[in-house]
Amino acid sequence: MFTTRLFARTLFATAKSESSATTVAAATASAAPAVARTARNPLEEFFELDRIPDEEKPVIYGRSWKASELRLKSWDDLQKLWFVLLKEKNMLMTQRQMLNAQNLRFPNPERLPKVRKSMCRIKHVLTERAIDEPDPRRSAEMKRMINAL
Repeated sequence: MFTTRLFARTLFATAKSESSATTVAAATASAAPAVARTARNPLEEFFELDRIPDEEKPVIYGRSWKASELRLKSWDDLQKLWFVLLKEKNMLMTQRQMLNAQNLRFPNPERLPKVRKSMCRIKHVLTERAIDEPDPRRSAEMKRMINAL
């Protein structure tokens, strides 16, 4: 347990220090602004570094996606949205686990159910499309892909 806490703190501190070093390097180098975006530490995506926990005003997050809104989107848009939501879910679960290990309260716990609900609705919309597919082979293939999500 102690090693897990130490490891999580070390990873978080490393990700934070490397991101600040990248930011300083990007500010001084005027020729390559695109390099600063790609040179980030990939572990940063698992943490919400921009938010300051002691802000005066509480942060209000959006709602989950409605199925009627998702029905209007293309297959590619739904796939992109699925992976954005999956990334957000991973980030929230990592943050929750890290704060749990430090005996701290997880801020805005209602965000995780919103993400899960949106992901469920995407699967529902895709299943509706697979059922409506006239070709039985393609329908079966779509259902297998949806179940693999």
